[in-house]
Amino acid sequence: MNVRLDATIDPRQQRSAAVTQKDGSRPEWLLPPGVPKGVWDYAHAAHIAAEYDDTVAGSRLFLFDEQVIARHCRKPGVVVDLGCGTGRALIPLAKRGFYAVGVDLSLHMLRIVRAKARAAGVTVHTVRANLVELECLADRSADYVLCLFSTLGMIYGRKNRRQVLRHVRRILKSDGTFILHVHNVWHNLLTPAGRGWLWRHWLETRLLRRGDFGDRFFEYHGVANVFVHAFTWRELRRDLHTAGLKVQHAVPLSVDRNGPLGATWFFGSVRANGWVLACSAR
Repeated sequence: MNVRLDATIDPRQQRSAAVTQKDGSRPEWLLPPGVPKGVWDYAHAAHIAAEYDDTVAGSRLFLFDEQVIARHCRKPGVVVDLGCGTGRALIPLAKRGFYAVGVDLSLHMLRIVRAKARAAGVTVHTVRANLVELECLADRSADYVLCLFSTLGMIYGRKNRRQVLRHVRRILKSDGTFILHVHNVWHNLLTPAGRGWLWRHWLETRLLRRGDFGDRFFEYHGVANVFVHAFTWRELRRDLHTAGLKVQHAVPLSVDRNGPLGATWFFGSVRANGWVLACSAR
């Protein structure tokens, strides 16, 4: 895996580093592309990383996407996990002989990944980077790329999300596999609170032209304005197609995200909590 870590830092990045405070805070005008302030604060909050494994322990979604990974990542090779968190997907792959590379904006998360890898007796290579700016990863260097737990949705702006997908296409080998998870915005129709939010959000984005349809800001474990974008199926397919990626297998998720959605013929595009997809290069 060729990771160009000796790239020259441009003056804008140097100025950005100079004004970053000890607590990780940074003026909004100096935030990296695609990273809203809430996500920046999330990435720099030590307690988020420290509590992460306990917070998501027992998630049925994790058990399901582990099955998807096992199905599509059979032969050991280079695997790059974009938004790797604490390494819950990478450590098992490294144990199976994969060359594991974890990319995350959070230094706190990456420190935990390295500690867990040492404890497991395996090697996981870590890269701290913004997913919109992945020039440090070489072209056609990965057999597998992962982007799980709605990490793509934490990128602000459709242009930036498409740039992440273009990076995926660039670093993926011609016969490689990309595994992705995203949320479904229409799933909000299934609850009264979700319907209320969706109606207000539709008016704001479609009539008043404020933001993108599917954008949502919320408080998460004491961090204000954490951002996640939920997709429509049409939007997701278009973004993947534009980036040069083709959906090979898509699994709509059940309402509680514990596995595949049943009876997909019955308003499946609305009932699905989200999708887990396996994609290839077009």
